[in-house]
Amino acid sequence: MSSSVSNSDRKIVTGSAGYILEDVPHFTDDFPDCPTYPNPLQDNAAYSVVKQYFVDDDDTVPQKIVVHPDSPRGTHFRRAGPRQRVYFESDDVLACIVTCGGLCPGLNTVIREIVCGLSYMYGVKRILGIDGGYRGFYARNTIHLDTNTVNDIHRSGGTILGTSRGGHDTTKIVDSIQDRGINQVYIIGGDGSQKGAAAIFEEIRRRKLKVAVAGIPKTIDNDIPIIDRSFGFDTAVEEAQRAINAAHVEATSFENGIGLVKLMGRYSGFIAMYATLASRDVDCCLIPESPFFLEGPGGLFEFISKRLKESGHMVIVIAEGAGQDLLAESIEESKTLKDASGNKLLQDVGLWISQRIKDHFAKKMTLNLKYIDPTYMIRAVPSNASDNVCCTLLAQSAVHGVMAGYNGFTVGLVNGRHTYIPFYRITEKQNKVVTTDRMWARLLSSTNQPSFMKHDDIDSNQLVGEPGTMKW
Repeated sequence: MSSSVSNSDRKIVTGSAGYILEDVPHFTDDFPDCPTYPNPLQDNAAYSVVKQYFVDDDDTVPQKIVVHPDSPRGTHFRRAGPRQRVYFESDDVLACIVTCGGLCPGLNTVIREIVCGLSYMYGVKRILGIDGGYRGFYARNTIHLDTNTVNDIHRSGGTILGTSRGGHDTTKIVDSIQDRGINQVYIIGGDGSQKGAAAIFEEIRRRKLKVAVAGIPKTIDNDIPIIDRSFGFDTAVEEAQRAINAAHVEATSFENGIGLVKLMGRYSGFIAMYATLASRDVDCCLIPESPFFLEGPGGLFEFISKRLKESGHMVIVIAEGAGQDLLAESIEESKTLKDASGNKLLQDVGLWISQRIKDHFAKKMTLNLKYIDPTYMIRAVPSNASDNVCCTLLAQSAVHGVMAGYNGFTVGLVNGRHTYIPFYRITEKQNKVVTTDRMWARLLSSTNQPSFMKHDDIDSNQLVGEPGTMKW
């Protein structure tokens, strides 16, 4: 590695053959004489059988793994995992965990595994849970956490710490962290919460406090860039099957039956797309990234009529953010309204499109439409086996990174390897379905639906799949 360029926001290391490391901050950046200690894992019986349980400091993970012979090596991120030396003595650690934003399967599992990781791997005994999201910091609501407290919480949905949207006041939060003597902060939340985590980290750095801030990305929509997927996504897709199966039963049981299911996906249609691919009972999938229209040749109404004549029934899956442009008048009335997290309040496209379909076919045929919205049922369930493993590895990776002195990072899976990603890369844009990519083409071939896209609708920026897109 030949050169390094660093400022308060970015720490870039360059090397030969176009190698770029987008590194994360480290305690030694601000505290060069910071003492280190042997990693307790070297005496941990669980790790005694592992041939190489410490990650080399030079290990990095490439963001892009499909390359040509003459391609530059490209962007890399620091590989997650335990290091030989740590920057905290176990008895000096006072850690805190906070969950922010909406519910998502796996929150309790992440909380449990952070607590167990700190306790079992590093001998940390003082761990606090911040009650009620970011505002819990300055409301001084805390819950003492230990391995007994969290032992069975992974069996339940939701979060034992409570959560909320908004409430982020950087000065008050850091004042609370400083007053309580907290020196490790684990923030579980989506892109808005990670922006909040970045602001907390910058204020802590400005005050020259030896406090580590780590983020664990949480978004049921899978709309966080760079990472392969977020925890809770697998569970959401699996639970969505129940709603789709119910819609299929309703549709097939009545003449000209239509089952309409609305799934999560404010700006990104990953849940709707993967639930559709997994189901095989879906005839049409509508997502925010793919515009559609109702009337005229090639429109949704024409496709519905065609499918009902062929099969006598139909199942439609629509993401909550799809078709919002078609609700133009309603959006005009409420386009400035936002929730406490700053997200634009969307109109209920499921109810709207249900009524439009009924109105359109009212004088043409007898129609039996059943509308199902399982959103809050899906958010509230505990995580499945796959997500439990995902949550465990994310939590342990975050703990290893903080103990090793890394700071201001989000932990995430990149090309199958856990990495430490700078906050700014996680918050700079949203991950979206690329409708000119092969995965969307696979869906279209599965449902045999039209693309509903005119040539002018194709976003030139989507002609090549972006690195953050799911790679399956």
